[in-house]
Amino acid sequence: MENTTDDYRIQSFDLDTQMLLKTALKDPSSVNLVKVSNVIVDQSLKDQVFSKEAGRICYTIVQVNNMPMVALVHPVYDCLIRLAKPDALMNEEEVDCLVLQLHRIGEQLEKVNSPRMDELFFLLRDGFLLQEGLGSMARLLLLEILEFRAGGWLLSGTAHKYYYSEIAD
Repeated sequence: MENTTDDYRIQSFDLDTQMLLKTALKDPSSVNLVKVSNVIVDQSLKDQVFSKEAGRICYTIVQVNNMPMVALVHPVYDCLIRLAKPDALMNEEEVDCLVLQLHRIGEQLEKVNSPRMDELFFLLRDGFLLQEGLGSMARLLLLEILEFRAGGWLLSGTAHKYYYSEIAD
């Protein structure tokens, strides 16, 4: 199911920026993607609630353009690294957003810039091992994404069963 530009929460931007984002969502090749990515990242860093929306917007732009978005790689990494910081890891919804984005685009991001992916996963590993007060669901999500990447962006059948099968009472 395709998203329309009206499905995105971009009303907080000025009208010119809203038009830029709407155009990028419809026809990414017709806009300056570096400018688009800077707008998205700047807003995501100011408003953590927008980070989830930013991920959706970037994902749609990549799907519409149907090619790697080199201009978006560094800003997307910036957002993901922000979501991997200790304060963000304390928020289960932010961890869920981070893990979802890594499932969607992690492998592609790593192909473009593996050192940044290593940096991100060092943060995730340290968060999983060292973060005090981390909720059990956040810890489970982090463990799953660590195992997902370690398995070459795939989960073994056993791991999949462990993380995604419901236990009968």
